[in-house]
Amino acid sequence: MAYHFDFSWIPDYSGVIIKGLAITVELTIVGGLVGVTLGTFCAWARALGPNWLKPIVGAYVELIRNTPFMIQLFFIFFGLPSIGVHMNELVAANIAMVINLGAYSAEIIRAGIQATPRGQFEAGASLAMSPIQTFRHVILVPSLQRIWPALSSQVIIVMLGSAVVSQIAAEDLTFASNFIQSRTFRAFEAYFLTAVIYLALAILLRAAMRGIGTIIFPRRRRA
Repeated sequence: MAYHFDFSWIPDYSGVIIKGLAITVELTIVGGLVGVTLGTFCAWARALGPNWLKPIVGAYVELIRNTPFMIQLFFIFFGLPSIGVHMNELVAANIAMVINLGAYSAEIIRAGIQATPRGQFEAGASLAMSPIQTFRHVILVPSLQRIWPALSSQVIIVMLGSAVVSQIAAEDLTFASNFIQSRTFRAFEAYFLTAVIYLALAILLRAAMRGIGTIIFPRRRRA
């Protein structure tokens, strides 16, 4: 039997789609900015930080990288209330994405730091810079430049993984598609449209990361 495609419901549910898209974008921006910042700190701690901090950060990174994102999300949203820590679904989703991206980006950035020639560390010391100043002004930007494509890909992966937050009723794009499907019974069309939107978001996010890279790394832009 031939299947008849029907997208006539889109105008009626455009508000739901836009709201879900906005929440997905918000989760991506917060998760990306705060997660990469956390990852940068963790990369510094593991590569150049004090000895007492390295095992603590290492335990966090290994814990997050070796457990499913959904379990991390469920632990934050369903588990923490058992010890009196309550939060709404969007706060829980944001925290989970930050923690997840922080761990993965830490290892990516650490790889860039470890690939830094020893002479750059010595150059910072010769200019009487403190270790923190050397890291900030001499080490960090070249390290980020080396790993920027990998870091960009990881941010995109986390954005796509944000679809899981619909499981705790965070009203993201996937939540919107589930809602539409339950009302219209047009599962193929609802999830096809959602897939197209995610694809567009991934393409736009990759372009945005590339543009940010040309701003942060001017030598790359001239090349």
